[in-house]
Amino acid sequence: MKFNKWTLGLAAIGAVSLASAARAEEAKMNTLGTAVSSTVLSGYVDTSIHWNPGYSANVPTYSFNGGAGGTNPSKADGFNLNSVKLSLSKPEDESEWAAGYQVDLFMGPDASALDTSSTGVANDFTIEQAYVTLRTPVGNGIDWKLGVFDTVIGYESTADPNNPNYTRSYGYTIEPTTHTGLYGTYKVSDLLSVGAGVANTFGPTIGGSLATSPGASGRSNPPKAESYKTYMATVALTAPNSWGFLGGSSLSAGVINGFNPGASAVSGATQTAVYAGATVNTPITALKTGISWDYENVANQNYVGNIPEHWAEDIALYASYQATEKLSLNYRAEYFWQTEGATQVLAGVGNPSKILALTGTVQYDLWKNVLSRLEVRWDHEADGTGPAYGGQVSGVPTLHNAWLIAANIIYKF
Repeated sequence: MKFNKWTLGLAAIGAVSLASAARAEEAKMNTLGTAVSSTVLSGYVDTSIHWNPGYSANVPTYSFNGGAGGTNPSKADGFNLNSVKLSLSKPEDESEWAAGYQVDLFMGPDASALDTSSTGVANDFTIEQAYVTLRTPVGNGIDWKLGVFDTVIGYESTADPNNPNYTRSYGYTIEPTTHTGLYGTYKVSDLLSVGAGVANTFGPTIGGSLATSPGASGRSNPPKAESYKTYMATVALTAPNSWGFLGGSSLSAGVINGFNPGASAVSGATQTAVYAGATVNTPITALKTGISWDYENVANQNYVGNIPEHWAEDIALYASYQATEKLSLNYRAEYFWQTEGATQVLAGVGNPSKILALTGTVQYDLWKNVLSRLEVRWDHEADGTGPAYGGQVSGVPTLHNAWLIAANIIYKF
């Protein structure tokens, strides 16, 4: 065994023996090994190829992998690195006072659009999640998350590999993404589980504050009390096996309400997000269906800038068919509508007040550990107010329809 110079010096004058030092070093290494051995390392490298036929600007905003939303540069008509995710975790064991943790590091262009930095300044390296898990032996046991965690509502996930389609729905786009706070879940029975939590703000900034913009100092205008927080509640139902082919189907719903410093460039705003969704098995074992409904309201903020109340709503239908062990077909049809006028939840060129979107995805797992998908998406401006997409001169829209053909290759480890 190799000793440091300090230990060898003490041994030379008889202050310690090399045998006792070896035992102490071995004990320390065993303790470290025990702690690290239960840690799980995982993640993925996410890449894509986009082709947007028919126009050169104004790509629709459907979350960060759509190409034009938020701080993410456009991915239209090119080869892309979407993200690199590195996860470290220790799941809870079965003991009454179990503990664990989850850390998800997010890197690449999608990380800047997620916007979870503690400074409010988006960058290509961020923490998506970092929380401690704790179990308290109350009834069937309450499982807690304390730290930064993904939003507790929604049909789709921030992680590309977890979704049936490559691009996100508009419903995902209007949902919150992450929170800094405390969230607990309780399994009432095999059929019912409930959850509740509190967070600093509605927005994604790590730590967060009630300041008027992410990362700013001071309180909101008008001032919010220190006790003003974001609150959330969820419920989930699972059908029992005795229900035949419906056994294992699930229904979930949730609501989140709180202040979002980034909701308005002038003053921030109070936001409310409501979600309900279901995944339903069918008599055809390989076919599963789903439905989701999202609603978001940004409250009237008359105290600064007379910002009116605005809202957005989305309903989406899903179908997934596992044709073979390696081949699956995934479909999504959705209708999105929001407040008309200058103030919108999804504002800017390329986001009309009413949108019909259809998405078809073919997934074929040819290589080991590789998820490979080919997707075709059609977005249609349905409010009748005029073209929303395209634009060859000064970005002026010229088309009612937007098309995306994308290939998505993800290596998971």
